[in-house]
Amino acid sequence: MNIVEKINEARDFIQTKISVMPTIGLVLGSGLGSLADEVQNPVKINYEDIPHFPVSTVEGHAGRLVVGSIEGKYVMIMQGRFHYYEGYSMQEVTFPVRVMKALGVENIVVTNAAGGLRKDLGPGSLMIITDHINMMGDNPLIGPNDAQLGVRFPDMSQAYDRQFVDIAKQVAQERDITIATGVYAPISGPNYLTKAELRMLIVIGADAVGMSTVPEIIVAKHGGMRVMGISCITDSANPDEMHAPDHEEIVRVAERTRPKFISLVKGIIERI
Repeated sequence: MNIVEKINEARDFIQTKISVMPTIGLVLGSGLGSLADEVQNPVKINYEDIPHFPVSTVEGHAGRLVVGSIEGKYVMIMQGRFHYYEGYSMQEVTFPVRVMKALGVENIVVTNAAGGLRKDLGPGSLMIITDHINMMGDNPLIGPNDAQLGVRFPDMSQAYDRQFVDIAKQVAQERDITIATGVYAPISGPNYLTKAELRMLIVIGADAVGMSTVPEIIVAKHGGMRVMGISCITDSANPDEMHAPDHEEIVRVAERTRPKFISLVKGIIERI
């Protein structure tokens, strides 16, 4: 069975469970899954029940799709994502984004918990991603390209939709939420970086570091979707200020940031 057949099989299964067609997709990172509680008339589908879907293995990831409405828009939320470091291939990590596209999703908001490399990006900050530097050592588009899914050589020079960034800034200003903008650099994980590696990321222009997001962004752009990325800064990764990071602490900080994160994302959904 080829990739398109797998996508269609997953799509067809999901369509038997839902009565609305989502237009906005959201991928929720560590500790950020509570946004799914804001969905009205939710339909919840466990990943393990969907044909060809991987299963989340990381604490802080519920492992299900939630479909319903937020701010009058039909959304499909990934309450938990898949990571390269879990042993999944890049194609498996990004498979749900392909399925979202097949279901009619045109706009996607991808979120993550990340370490701040700038001194002004402390724990609890929100950063709108304006660009990225892929440090994962792999790419979900490697291998044969199926023209049904996208072009062989997709452009990434404007991966993050500028209009969406402007909307985020407007919503933040109106709701008195402090946000930053910056460049996100994902690593493969699962280990955290050495101080020398963190200094390297700063030198090459990264503002935040994590272990996800960019594979989904690449596949979303390959499929012609409009993209927004948001990092919840959960710890300082600046080598001059940091202490040894801890996943449980990262999840706790993300949860404390929940009110302003939910307010910001709901306002964005209302306008895109």
